[in-house]
Amino acid sequence: MPIRPIVSRRLVSAGLLMGLLAPRLAHAHAILEESLPEPGGSIPAGTVALRLRFNSRIDLTRSRLTLIGPNPVGSDQAQTTLTILQGGPPDIVGANLTLKPGSYSLRWQVLAIDGHLTRGDVRFTVTEH
Repeated sequence: MPIRPIVSRRLVSAGLLMGLLAPRLAHAHAILEESLPEPGGSIPAGTVALRLRFNSRIDLTRSRLTLIGPNPVGSDQAQTTLTILQGGPPDIVGANLTLKPGSYSLRWQVLAIDGHLTRGDVRFTVTEH
């Protein structure tokens, strides 16, 4: 009979530990909190600093930014993989580039510190100066 209380205590301890850690693990998923440009917003043509701020640290080496926008050759949209800026705050993913007027979508895929990929799109318009 002495084994039963030890097993019960271990199960209770394990349950409490999981309960304490679960909110932290769930919170670690990367959720987009702010973007520049804003979703559905517009910015002037020229040199643009694209910035996405998340609620978690981001692994920049395993994350990706793809710009989908006007194709100068035809009516189809062109996709360009952007070079992510390094050395900034751990919750920011960004890129600098020059954009001409048109409708764009910034497709992002980031790896959060919990090891999960999160994806999304930010649609915006670039206007004449």
